[in-house]
Amino acid sequence: MSRACELTGKAVQSGNNVSHANNKTRRRFLPNLCNVTLISDALGQRVRLRVSANALRSVEHRGGLDAFLLKAREIELSQKAKLLKRQIAKKVAAAAPTSEAA
Repeated sequence: MSRACELTGKAVQSGNNVSHANNKTRRRFLPNLCNVTLISDALGQRVRLRVSANALRSVEHRGGLDAFLLKAREIELSQKAKLLKRQIAKKVAAAAPTSEAA
C-alpha cells in the first residue's frame, strides 16, 4: 500500500535535514494518514479509506464525502475514490429529475 491519501493524492515528499553546521542529509516527509470509515449519504453505505488528516478536515468542511468527491478532480483521487465518485454522481443524477417533477 502506498503512502498516499486516497482523496487528495498527498504523498511522501523528500527533503533535507539541515544541521547547525549546515550539513545536509536526505529525509522523507510522510503524510499524516488515518484509516477512517466515512458515510456516503447518496449511496447509503460506509466506505473505508486511508486519508490524510488534512483531507478529513476538508471532507467535513465541504459537507461530507459526497460533496467532497463531486467537487474533487479525478487526477487526485485513487481508483477506489474514482469508482465512488462515479457511483455517487450516478445516484445524484438519477435523484435530480424526480425532485423537479414533484
